[in-house]
Amino acid sequence: MVATAATSAFLPVVPLPPDSNSKPSSNKLGSSNLDTSGIKSKSGSSRGLKVKTNAQAPPKKINGNSVSLSSAMEGVREESSSPPPRTFINQLPDWSMLLAAITTIFLAAEKQWMMLDWKPKRSDVLIDPFGFGRMVQDGFVFRQNFSIRSYEIGADGTANIDTLMNHLQETALNHVKSAGLWGDGFGATPEMCKKNLIWVVARMQVLVDRYPAWGDVVQVDTWVSSSGKNGMRRDWLFRDCRTGEILTRASSVWVMMNKQTRRLSKMPDEVRAEIGPFFVDTPPVIAEDGRKLTKLDDNSAEHIRSGLTPRWNDLDVNQHVNNVKYIGWILESAPQSILETHELSGMTLEYRRECGKDNVLQSLTSVMGANVGGLQDSGNVECQHLLRLEDGAEVVRGRTEWRPKHAKNFGMLGQVPVESA
Repeated sequence: MVATAATSAFLPVVPLPPDSNSKPSSNKLGSSNLDTSGIKSKSGSSRGLKVKTNAQAPPKKINGNSVSLSSAMEGVREESSSPPPRTFINQLPDWSMLLAAITTIFLAAEKQWMMLDWKPKRSDVLIDPFGFGRMVQDGFVFRQNFSIRSYEIGADGTANIDTLMNHLQETALNHVKSAGLWGDGFGATPEMCKKNLIWVVARMQVLVDRYPAWGDVVQVDTWVSSSGKNGMRRDWLFRDCRTGEILTRASSVWVMMNKQTRRLSKMPDEVRAEIGPFFVDTPPVIAEDGRKLTKLDDNSAEHIRSGLTPRWNDLDVNQHVNNVKYIGWILESAPQSILETHELSGMTLEYRRECGKDNVLQSLTSVMGANVGGLQDSGNVECQHLLRLEDGAEVVRGRTEWRPKHAKNFGMLGQVPVESA
């Protein structure tokens, strides 16, 4: 019956009257005959295939129910709705599922791109949300924005000096990378890497007009200039991203050191040719303080803190203590009364020796021209500092300047704590 239905889909069959008892009629189609018992193929002439059709009249009643040819044909059609045979086409995967997966991937990628292309609706919100800096002023100045995080503030609710110094270092390294001068070292150029040279800071001068608070967005600009025959000067400007107010200025001098011998080196001509096109012929952002930094000793220092040791996390990729860590060690010996009543407004540091992970240091501080116990009644305070190894070798000489904090930062003036004996 299935074969009959399949044949009827292509070859029209003329139904016979139900009371026909005559001999089977034959319909010639080409040279084929159709028979109700099946399909019999006979080879014929070259004209085609003969199909013989023999049909008998269906019974009028089956089990007491009257039937007709049309109802019988409907049953045949129902049976012909069986699944189609397996072919190459219907064995292919479900293309709708594949299309849905591709659409999901594209939607996810579009969402990520929209996040990267995010623009703030408020002018005081971070313009550069992911901290990616850019070159400005014809490629001579590198600019990067930072948001002051909660873990970067101190007891006064403002950023501390370590936070500012870390941002200085971050923008300096990103400047080198954006300029296409990044080698295998920590800010070293490709030619420096070939000659095993690294940068080390020789002098740092910082002036802080105002410390940013938690949530503030700062804009940091940095650029480089020549400093003598073998040095490089790098300057920074911190601005309030919303108002444009200058918050901090910093200037530094860097020299080269051989990574293997740990000795200072002259600047090779190949390195000068690399960095020379990025030099800006401008004066330092801070006028150099020509005052000599005095050397402290056990007799001239009023406050000494011993037993300072580097931790593993204090080392950078050049295998020595990062220069920012020295500032924290210097302030270890500063009187507590100064830290509570004043804020650091200026700092000058001279780096004289590198410090390794096995060194033990001492921090010495001397307060110049002020009575430490009566700092609440004094104005600006100046301190001299020395960071040295236990054997007496100097690591850093420094001078810090302090201005009084606003009264609301530490309570009533009459309740300023005084350093205990």
